[in-house]
Amino acid sequence: MPPVATASKPAGQTFGTAGIKPMVRPRLTTRILMGIVAQVEKLNLHCSKVGNPAFYDTAVFPWAREIEKEWPAIRAELEKVLVRKDDLPGFHEISSDVATISTDAGWKTFLLAGYGFKSENNIRQCPATWAACQKIPGLITAMFSILEPGKHLPPHRGPYNGVLRLHLGLIVPEPREQLGIRVADTEYRWREGEAVIFDDAYEHEAWNNTPHTRVVLFVDFVKPLRFPGRFLNWLLLHIAVFTPFIREGLDNQKAWEKRFYAEAEALRNN
Repeated sequence: MPPVATASKPAGQTFGTAGIKPMVRPRLTTRILMGIVAQVEKLNLHCSKVGNPAFYDTAVFPWAREIEKEWPAIRAELEKVLVRKDDLPGFHEISSDVATISTDAGWKTFLLAGYGFKSENNIRQCPATWAACQKIPGLITAMFSILEPGKHLPPHRGPYNGVLRLHLGLIVPEPREQLGIRVADTEYRWREGEAVIFDDAYEHEAWNNTPHTRVVLFVDFVKPLRFPGRFLNWLLLHIAVFTPFIREGLDNQKAWEKRFYAEAEALRNN
């Protein structure tokens, strides 16, 4: 069970700003949306049903224990995915906004779903993983997050405080002292089969200084809120689906899948 941080809550970023500093001046419509999001974020803090810590006690979310029980089956499906690890995309190749914190193949992803999009091809490869994810209320994104040896994700903040994040440790190499994640002022070191839930709207960073690959199941889900925060959160998350940031990411994912599975078919036919 991870410790709970006591750092003050930072102001969140708007949709599509994975780094702390924007690369370019946003358009007028984006600036308007940023202003709206900033106001909704303040409301979310007051409407939270689960408080606003950096790390959560997983007992707050009873379904987390159910996800942990499924980890052997999820790990088995991951092993099959990793057979073609070199062909998996760098996170920045799917979500260009991630280029503010990673621009190489040291952080890879295998997406199952995100913001209403479901990768039917990838889900067919991981049916047990997908079934486990269905136990998570308010599921937004689900993927494998692959951190290669020596990779460091520098301090950054997530896009919006209306969602929370779960990591389920799947492959956690030794020595564990050489890898981990810091959220606000608290560090956590993954354990295989253990779930950790945190708020990525706090500044956070992650690192893998071991000689081996680290993999977690990476899930974003809707933060439990009271009305009116719940309604405005629902509205913003649905608006996000139509933003250029999300649409570009989905297009990149579809293009990558087309190449990936075409190559797999070619290999089977040879």
